[in-house]
Amino acid sequence: MTQRKEHNLGRAFEDTTLRIAIADIAPLRETRPEVRKSIKYGQIAASIREVGIIEPPVVARDPMASGRFRLLDGHLRLDILIARDETEVVCLVATEDEAFTYNKRVSRIAIIQEHRMIMKAVKKGVSEERLARTLNVNIVSIRKKRNLLVGICDEVAELLRDKHVPMNTFVQLRKLKPMRQIAAAEMMIAMNQYSISYAKSIVAASPAEQLVEGKKSASLGLSPEQADLMTEESVRLDREFKAIEHSYGVDHLDLVLASAYLANLLENARVVRHLAQHHPEFLGEFQKIAELQKAA
Repeated sequence: MTQRKEHNLGRAFEDTTLRIAIADIAPLRETRPEVRKSIKYGQIAASIREVGIIEPPVVARDPMASGRFRLLDGHLRLDILIARDETEVVCLVATEDEAFTYNKRVSRIAIIQEHRMIMKAVKKGVSEERLARTLNVNIVSIRKKRNLLVGICDEVAELLRDKHVPMNTFVQLRKLKPMRQIAAAEMMIAMNQYSISYAKSIVAASPAEQLVEGKKSASLGLSPEQADLMTEESVRLDREFKAIEHSYGVDHLDLVLASAYLANLLENARVVRHLAQHHPEFLGEFQKIAELQKAA
């Protein structure tokens, strides 16, 4: 088993939360009318009405305006507070203004975030019955979400904290020892695949010594030879993930620079005319990349 390297990471947030005037917080996007009609929006509104803000919005200080903040995470919560005529909100203050980290284009709450909201509400004395009414779900669902991370190591909880992982995938991960859990989570992220069947295949391909004692891996109807092949494939994927992780920073920088260059190039009318006349198929793809660059 290889040793995992420890990295010295800077603080993601300031030491204390901060009560901020809502008027001093600038959202990064508008909340569309159709979003306000969604079930999730209604659940969050009901939760705030019943027990208040459980998960503080995340903001970053605006470097261009002292005393002003940019909203990184919590657009729906802030929109609901504005509708309730609230004037202040307690926020986490991020040390870096990197909105993409907070999944800014996704309105759904990830399952681990929902688990943490439930746990905070329970610690505040909110009963399971009241939570079930607030979130419009049955009490069995509340209890499952409350126990979501039982048997899951902290590193995996952090890796998957903003991923939309099916609840039963965590049932499979509990069958693995911590180091194998971490490797499984990293493979899921690398493949962008969090399905129950994928988790089962990882468990099935795990050697017996990497399983929690008393937990048997599902055979999935595989022969010993097929199980061995899956184990080899799992090891190969793990190696590929490590290689991708090693080169990600450089590749990402190259991509950002290339995208910015393309965006600037397409501001030249002569270049656009030339591409439209001689390479229209390239122009369409270049424009898509430039739009993504501007949106980022």
